[in-house]
Amino acid sequence: MRSSMIRTLVSLGLLATIVASSAPDSKHQLNTVEDVLSETKGGPMDAGAKAGATNSEAVSRTDTVFNEMEVPPMKELNGDELEKDIGKGYWYEVATLVDLHKKLADMEGAAPTWQTLYEYYYTSTPVSSSKSADTKTSLNSFERYYDFHFASIDCTAFGDACTAHEISAFPTFSLYKDAKFVKKFEGHKDMAGLSAFVEETLESTRPGSRPTEGVKLPEPGVSSVDTGAKPETPTQKDKDVSGGKAAGEKHKVVASKAGASVSAAEAKATEKAKPKTRKVPTLPKKPSTPPNPAGKSISLSQESFQKLVTNTQDPWFVKFYAPWCHHCQALAPSWQQMGKELQGKLNIGDVNCDVEVRLCKDVRVKGYPTIHFFRGGERVEYEGLRGLGDLVSYAKKALDIGMGVIDVDAAAFKELEETEEVIFLYFYDHATTTEDFAALERLTLSLVGHAKLVKTDSAALAERFKISTWPRLLVSRDGRPVYYNALSPADMRDFRQVLSWMQSVWLPLVPELTASNSREIMTGKYVVLGILSRERADEFILDKREIKNAALDWMEKQTQAFQLERQELRDSKQLRIEEAEDRSDQRALRNAKSIRIDISEHDKKQVGFAWVDGIFWDRWIRTTYGVNVALDGERVIINDEDVRCIIDKFLSEQAADENVQNHRYWDKTVSGAPIVPSRTSILETLPKVVSNPPQLSSKSSTGAIQHLLFKFRGGMASHPFITLILLVVVVWGAYWGKGRIRRSKGGAGSGFFHLDGKEGWMNSSGPSGKAD
Repeated sequence: MRSSMIRTLVSLGLLATIVASSAPDSKHQLNTVEDVLSETKGGPMDAGAKAGATNSEAVSRTDTVFNEMEVPPMKELNGDELEKDIGKGYWYEVATLVDLHKKLADMEGAAPTWQTLYEYYYTSTPVSSSKSADTKTSLNSFERYYDFHFASIDCTAFGDACTAHEISAFPTFSLYKDAKFVKKFEGHKDMAGLSAFVEETLESTRPGSRPTEGVKLPEPGVSSVDTGAKPETPTQKDKDVSGGKAAGEKHKVVASKAGASVSAAEAKATEKAKPKTRKVPTLPKKPSTPPNPAGKSISLSQESFQKLVTNTQDPWFVKFYAPWCHHCQALAPSWQQMGKELQGKLNIGDVNCDVEVRLCKDVRVKGYPTIHFFRGGERVEYEGLRGLGDLVSYAKKALDIGMGVIDVDAAAFKELEETEEVIFLYFYDHATTTEDFAALERLTLSLVGHAKLVKTDSAALAERFKISTWPRLLVSRDGRPVYYNALSPADMRDFRQVLSWMQSVWLPLVPELTASNSREIMTGKYVVLGILSRERADEFILDKREIKNAALDWMEKQTQAFQLERQELRDSKQLRIEEAEDRSDQRALRNAKSIRIDISEHDKKQVGFAWVDGIFWDRWIRTTYGVNVALDGERVIINDEDVRCIIDKFLSEQAADENVQNHRYWDKTVSGAPIVPSRTSILETLPKVVSNPPQLSSKSSTGAIQHLLFKFRGGMASHPFITLILLVVVVWGAYWGKGRIRRSKGGAGSGFFHLDGKEGWMNSSGPSGKAD
């Protein structure tokens, strides 16, 4: 899908300024709209009669001809309806004065230059073609291709509008988008200067569409120019003629408040295109000053944090701690060693929250230690293990992703597939906007430690993944694509929506279960968990392959079943429609047509696949599932760790809510043999487990006391008032029973008793007695 950017250009040029080379006449030094209007009122001209009618010498009133093509008069804007006239797209606007200064305008040469510039661009064809494009209807016409327009406004007639837009010197050329001011032209008001301003905007609107060496410009006042000729002085640009490479490399270009084109300086710095013949994607240029030159963690204060971290684009790995925190003390050696490991690669810092209370509050530190990765004002929290290897691994991944989204071709993507299990691939073309790329860049930090994000405009990759609309986002897991379905261009720029989809698919098909991802993997679904051992390398590789093949087969079968179910619902709807038509029953026909086929693959409880190192997590596996890998060998269990609310409806009137908490697993096949890492063993057992109700008996993954606590908590959630009443009764009963026991023991003359106001044990007194 393409984000349709409507762009229009308006040029406000108050033609009352003499060029720098001309000697100004003191009586014509009118630098403000108020000055001009005041002189106009004192002059003999009837400006009011001409209000809004013409633009005098600034533009032609009648049709003209340029390069043998008819050119309509330039649009004259009505100051009273200015916001409406320029409400869509980019406008290049010139504000002029009528009659009083037409000779002055001619002296300056702005009028013929502006008119010829308009005629030249209006008749140009953005895409080379043997046919001459119809400037009004053809998609290859200048105005329709770029949605870019020239216009003028008479500031004598509409002085209030010009004043409101802060026109204070003449001529003034300004760029607007959707009725919002973008920027003002401040260069030489000749053909080359005005054209450069236009070319910059056109290039940002349609990246790669403008000629690499620039355009051959006409002389002011002429009626033709050879559009195929090269300019006398080629423009120094680094563009890719295929279109889109330049836009793809604009990593650091930020759109203005109006969403307009970037400045010329930024465009020149960021239009560095990559050659088509590249094998491996290149990363953006590293800063001249190497990060972390001392190889240690820097203590940051409020001021230094603002200066070094917040207000720069440099990546930082920062720890927020408290000196009294035992976990922080345990982390300190690894943190310092990590600083040495990442010397010259990544800045490492730490913040003492006992001293920098305000800073830690601003970062929303809720516990110690808290670790964040920062880049350019964005941050992501590190939630992994705190060993040295884990920290260094995460920091390196964050550093790679933090450098921006790299561009890949088919060969580079194939190399990535050999090393990465999950790859998000963003397809773009020449019409993809800077807003799209900016939204894409925002996603990078959230993917650190999870998946790789790359972009491409490769035709080979588009053909492989059957891409027909741009931009498009998909995830490739072991070569199996899953597409992000965006209903509109805005959905591609919706950060939270796109990230939410990414989080649902960023796990590999068969991920390794670790402490950091266990909740994400195990909660809310059936999980086929392979308990493997790395010590038996050959078996380990084969077992992982068998589990992955089982996962692929299961997913394929579930997709086919879903498509079949949806088709059956569609067929049922069609039968109802045909039956109603045969009976001419309009009411039934309306009801049949209103039936919505609204089902999703995620409506049913999902099945995930994972594996765990049975040697490293031996104790947890033995206590939870009763499996000892060293003795029993590799095993597979199907786990169900779920807390959900089920609503059972019966008799069409009565409903009951039951909070069901599942802490169960299956470790036997239909025949009673253990489930092993085999595609056959897994696939013959899994359907029996996921059926409702399960056709195989399960085991509890919790102990008896823990199971009782879960049941009690489930009862609290389902029936809070009844549970509260029962709890009060139990407490009162325990208190009443305790009193009865104490009284009965006291009457028997044994145990704890009172004697002459003193307390003792077994009627004993004196020094050996104990006093409460």
